Amino acid sequence: MPEAQARVVLAFDFGLRRIGVACGDTVSGTAAPCTTVAVTASGIDWAAIERVLREYDPAALIVGAPRTADGAAGALSAAADAFAVCLARLAHRPVHRADEYASSIDASGQLKQQRQSGQRRRRVRHADIDSAAAAIILERWLRGEGRIDD
Repeated sequence: MPEAQARVVLAFDFGLRRIGVACGDTVSGTAAPCTTVAVTASGIDWAAIERVLREYDPAALIVGAPRTADGAAGALSAAADAFAVCLARLAHRPVHRADEYASSIDASGQLKQQRQSGQRRRRVRHADIDSAAAAIILERWLRGEGRIDD
């Protein structure tokens, strides 16, 4: 039986100030935080997103869909939906959606725990939380959890 070929996948945790980005692959099912992209008064730094796309050349993209505990659309849902549409046009790749409920809370907890245990030396910044949340979203999606459109 032939081995499965790893496909690179990027995930985006959309926010009004930053967009967290994580990279993973379909064989290992793991993800790692990559970077954050600035969102300013003039909008999303699309040039930075283009650089990330060129660097990783992903086969697919995942955009977190903000949800509440009961599964309803969250406050940022419309903006995240618009971002996903623009990203698909820019990247010319499939864009999938995944429930991102509590990913930022989970990421913050993991990073703070790493800091307390000594695994992490520098303080936890908002950008660290955003990219770690994107990694959580991606790992959930890779496990088949929280998929909205698949």
